[in-house]
Amino acid sequence: MAASSCLLGELVRFNGGHSRDRFLSGALDAHVDWVRICPEMEAGLGSPRETLRLESSAAGPRLMTRKTRLDLTDRMTALATERAAGLDVDGYVFKAKSPSCGIHGIPSTGGDRRNRGVFAGVVMDAHPLLPVEDEGRLHDALIRETFVERIFAHARLRALFATGWTPRDLVAFHARHKMQLLAHDPAGYREAGRVVARAGARPRGELAADYTRVFCTTLARKAGVGRNVNVLHHCLGMINLDAARKADLVEVIASYQAGQVALSVPATLLRHHARGEGAGYVSDQTYFAPYPEDLGLRNHVLAPA
Repeated sequence: MAASSCLLGELVRFNGGHSRDRFLSGALDAHVDWVRICPEMEAGLGSPRETLRLESSAAGPRLMTRKTRLDLTDRMTALATERAAGLDVDGYVFKAKSPSCGIHGIPSTGGDRRNRGVFAGVVMDAHPLLPVEDEGRLHDALIRETFVERIFAHARLRALFATGWTPRDLVAFHARHKMQLLAHDPAGYREAGRVVARAGARPRGELAADYTRVFCTTLARKAGVGRNVNVLHHCLGMINLDAARKADLVEVIASYQAGQVALSVPATLLRHHARGEGAGYVSDQTYFAPYPEDLGLRNHVLAPA
């Protein structure tokens, strides 16, 4: 997992300080190995340093020092290209609002606010399927949950393709992730199913590339309340329960849909009943454990569907 090193408490900011993020350096830290990157430091600018900004030009935004007007665009682009070529991670958290690391909404002197930071833009173009966010957006509970879900799913898929996998292994992987994919995007879920259905008849490299594209693109879409409700009912229908217990679960799912309880409540109950009734297909779904439980990312209550 990569991150702007200032977010992990390193004293690399322009003012000699840091921008430590509590979630990244706290709860998430126990579950990831960090690749710490500060492009300004790697470009030799030091800390503290002169501040930078994007300046408009006919060739596109240029990364400039504010006072001495040193153009660092080519140096930063070359560094980013080199870094991107060797980047082997499952996600990246960039520093928000930075002219080098920001991933959106970076202003230039011409008034355009649709820019990305120079370093971040090169990395994102080189790795279009890589889960990326900035620490500012991660303060939103749903965005944080979606991002963390993506990085752990990315890690599982990368681990699969790092082995001497077979089409049968991919079929088993997909079977465990079906409900997770369905919660994010039914169309992507169906497309992934079509890719897997042809698994035994295609070259492995082509198959892996196609599945990776569909898998990562599907999980990049947010799983809203309505889609979660659909998955919860789908799973409920695959568990053999008596009428009373089924009615109880239907009521809890309705409470989640109405914005009265968090997703963790019906999801935990469903998985408990699936295990009790020996419904292994349901209880083994990554939908119920998409990331380490102690992160507590499903404990927030969303607005009603």
